[in-house]
Amino acid sequence: MPDRGGGPSGPRIRVGRPSRRVRTLLMTLGVLAVLGMVFTMFAGFWTDWLWYRSVNYSSVFTTTLWTKIGLFFVFGLLMALAVGFNIWLAHRLRPPLSAMSMEQQNLDRYRMSIAPYKKWLLLGITALVGLIAGASASGQWRTWLMWINGVPFGQKDPQFKLDVAFYAFDLPWYRFLLGFGFAAAILSVIAAALTHYLYGGLRVTSPGARATAAATGHLSVLIGIFVALKAVAYWLDRYGLAVKSSDFRATDNWTGLRYVDANAYLPAKTILFCIAVICALLFFATIWRRTWQLPVIGFGLMVLSAILIGGLYPAIVQKFQVQPNEQAKEAPYVEKNLEATRKAYGIDGTKVTDYSGTSKTEDKTTLRDDVGSTASIRIMDPNIVSPTFQQLQQIRNYYAFPNNLDVDRYAKDGKEQDTVIGLRELNLAGIPKKNWINNHFRYTHGFGVVAAQGTSADAQGRPNFTESDLPSEGDLGTYEQRIYYGEKTDTYSIVGGPQKEIDYSDDNGEKTTSYKGDSGVNLSNPVNRAAYAVAFGEPQILYSGAIGDGSRILYNRTPKERVEAVAPWLTIDGDAYPAVVNGRIQWIVDAYTTTNGYPYSSRTTLGDTTADSLTAANDNRAVVAQQNQVNYIRNSVKATVDAYTGEVKLYQWDTKDPVLKTWMKAFPDTVEPKGEISKDLMDHLRYPQDLFKVQRELLTRYHVRDATTFLSGSEVWQVPDDPTNRSGNAVPPYYLSMKMPDQQAQSFSLTTTFTPNGRDNLSAFMAVDAEAGTSDYGRIRILKLPTNTTVNGPKQVQSQFNSQEEIAESIRLLRGGDSEVEYGNLLTVPLDGGLLYVEPVYVRGGGLKYPLLRKVLVTYGGQTAFENTLDEALNKIFGAEGQAPKPPDEGDTTTPPPTSDNPTVQQALEDAQKAFDAGQEALKENDWEAYGRAQKDLEEALQRAEDAQAQAGRGGAGGGESKPSASPSPSGSPSPKPSS
Repeated sequence: MPDRGGGPSGPRIRVGRPSRRVRTLLMTLGVLAVLGMVFTMFAGFWTDWLWYRSVNYSSVFTTTLWTKIGLFFVFGLLMALAVGFNIWLAHRLRPPLSAMSMEQQNLDRYRMSIAPYKKWLLLGITALVGLIAGASASGQWRTWLMWINGVPFGQKDPQFKLDVAFYAFDLPWYRFLLGFGFAAAILSVIAAALTHYLYGGLRVTSPGARATAAATGHLSVLIGIFVALKAVAYWLDRYGLAVKSSDFRATDNWTGLRYVDANAYLPAKTILFCIAVICALLFFATIWRRTWQLPVIGFGLMVLSAILIGGLYPAIVQKFQVQPNEQAKEAPYVEKNLEATRKAYGIDGTKVTDYSGTSKTEDKTTLRDDVGSTASIRIMDPNIVSPTFQQLQQIRNYYAFPNNLDVDRYAKDGKEQDTVIGLRELNLAGIPKKNWINNHFRYTHGFGVVAAQGTSADAQGRPNFTESDLPSEGDLGTYEQRIYYGEKTDTYSIVGGPQKEIDYSDDNGEKTTSYKGDSGVNLSNPVNRAAYAVAFGEPQILYSGAIGDGSRILYNRTPKERVEAVAPWLTIDGDAYPAVVNGRIQWIVDAYTTTNGYPYSSRTTLGDTTADSLTAANDNRAVVAQQNQVNYIRNSVKATVDAYTGEVKLYQWDTKDPVLKTWMKAFPDTVEPKGEISKDLMDHLRYPQDLFKVQRELLTRYHVRDATTFLSGSEVWQVPDDPTNRSGNAVPPYYLSMKMPDQQAQSFSLTTTFTPNGRDNLSAFMAVDAEAGTSDYGRIRILKLPTNTTVNGPKQVQSQFNSQEEIAESIRLLRGGDSEVEYGNLLTVPLDGGLLYVEPVYVRGGGLKYPLLRKVLVTYGGQTAFENTLDEALNKIFGAEGQAPKPPDEGDTTTPPPTSDNPTVQQALEDAQKAFDAGQEALKENDWEAYGRAQKDLEEALQRAEDAQAQAGRGGAGGGESKPSASPSPSGSPSPKPSS
């Protein structure tokens, strides 16, 4: 023992075994640590199982789990057996000990040191590679399920005449098996070579042969297996050419064979397959020949052939055959790509119509009445007015609206109208006092829908609410208003137990409630409580007295999160939107089936294609993609999430989609048939934005139908940047009820514009019929403008707005003080061969914390108007303002007296003018209190004038009634303009 004293004669300290008590303590701590780790793993598994069971999708959990477990054990065991067997065989084939060289003497030390542990070392190595391989294989559960349940597409690729299902479902699985085989072969070669070297079968510096006959035969067979797998890879590569991506004519992710692929790479792969088969047979022959001479020559020939045939020859073909006459050579393959891409993205039915872009009607006043029948122009921008909803309808600080509201359709008096809608969701940041009980027990839900007309605003520029207040009242009738599941609900709540929840507050104080739904997981079981305490890292769940009989824990509460969890094979649209359906608030979520294996169809990157100026400012609107790169997409599923119960329902929407049918075979009884969609729900379904954005991006190039135009690149378009902000991101598509030139009536549509590549003038206008349940649903129409004339695009229109001196001065006044001007959605409407642009302008400033509609910008046929209301702007554009009133009927000899003959009316109008001027001065000074008083005085004066004139008419003063009309001021206030 080391000397612990001060010298030779000092006392020695002997370190003995720990006492029994210490050993017992250490053993107990070790056991507790192991049990803690095991229970932590169990808690994650158990809480997942409980959640899936609570939403009635336990089959998704079990199918996914057993598939992963099966793949893990099967492929982990195969890899462990392959590597372990070859280590054992190499050890078994070791040569007998002979005269020891220096190399063998050095290795002998290692052999002796591991001799007592050989079995354990073998088990450890095989277990390690098995675990790694099994974990990797379990991640391929989607590939396995798609292969085993694959449904034919009924479409064949043009090159090999194989069903598309082979490329979408079979080829990915074959490639996984091939990759697994390569990994097993390489690991086996390495493990066997090291074992042979350790036991003398391979020698580096020892005299004599470098390898024993046994080692030569063993390694040759393994290398032969590797080369045979390479032959299989060459054969599969032939089919892989149909889904190979390349950069062609500045088109990223072009997919499919080109001339050089069909005439150089395809025969080269076949030749290399044959060479690899011969080379593999030569390696297998070493079992009898015991020499590597022929296999090495064959392997060298294969490598040389891969360079010359697989690399050099295609380059020569491309250089000397394709480039001199590229258009003629590539045209047949471009035609195949055009057809496949249009089918894969559902744009093959797109109708492209020539559109002049200029009106042919000389008398524009006749078009004024056509505007209302052509479009219901939405001046309430759902992406601007959320703060206005917040300020006017938040009611309590613990409620909040999403940053971007939604557009839906609701009927009033038998007529549908575009409606801006948002939910008053729970906002934990605004609760009076934060603590665990308040955060998770008392403040648990939002309350009520707030909706406003999309096509109008009140005199102050505020939304015209059709559903408002707390509890919400209005046009939507009676419905369950409590919102336990929403876009802003990202934490767990414990409800239904002894602790009462705050429902809402009114003049009589706080109202309380207790959750009556069956959503969530019951916490009455102590095992469940312990599991959630561990899973959520919150020990109070285990012992809190606020949890008792009936307590349930709600989590995974955002609509997209719930749909993604119950259908992990779907790609989720970025925008879930609420609707009142059959007396309940339902979140509607669009979901897509995708694949990356549609032959000849060009790929797109969902994350990039679906990005626009809204997603850049709001991460919640990003698409939840299972595959970021796809070349086939369908809106196959419409999902709903009940805002009160959290119930998730998946409805089959595309009944012909083979990808959805495949997943429905893998997860039976998870998707309900399309016929189960109720009429009330159908009225609120719409064409999804993300699919539309993917399609419009593809249509910038694939709107052409012939290869010559595609190759020339003369008709390439681009999606313009959003002109209403400086983000540099694409303009988002807009929902709008409108009528295209070939339609007889308005339909709810999703619209966008295109500009030429690198330029700002307009190339085309695109709209898709978004009204679900109609025969035209999903029909894409494109109005293509002539290339020999210039029609202003969105950026040019916005620039024109900003550059006109009169408009610029008005904007400057609106920005006076600390006010901010916000531009709303720039809407485009085709009208009589021309294009009508409408843009609402909002002002936020002074004492106001929210934007109000103050002006409307309109342009048509080169004319621009910047007025207080949409009607005034349209009247000015079309010359309809100041028109003479309709003449009296024949025989009517009476005429109304001029307004100035009535002193009461005259005095009221003078008072109105004074109030208007006072309002204007208050607006310039940003004195919003004075502005409000002026508005009140103005309304009173106008009402007095109207009442006085009406009284004069009843007194027999004339055969018609003349009353003052009001037009809002630049700030939104009415300006007195007596009728003549």
